[in-house]
Amino acid sequence: MGFLWSLIIGGVLGWLAGLILGRDVPGGVIGNIIAGFIGAWLGSFLLGNWGPVIGGFYFVPALIGAIVLVLIVSMILRSMRRSKS
Repeated sequence: MGFLWSLIIGGVLGWLAGLILGRDVPGGVIGNIIAGFIGAWLGSFLLGNWGPVIGGFYFVPALIGAIVLVLIVSMILRSMRRSKS
């Protein structure tokens, strides 16, 4: 049950990051979950472990990390689309 809860929270983190930035995360629900997990790792690496823990994630650093990740991925995808034209 803990793993399922982590998947749900990871998906919510990725979805919130895309919502805050106004950009869709590529890959739909799976992309949101991946962005949430990688964002949690990135946020903890850059900002440390602090704030409320929800589903095994330190929520604030994980959300900030997911926002940074979605921003970077969307910039890369935009530049790839531009270079194909």
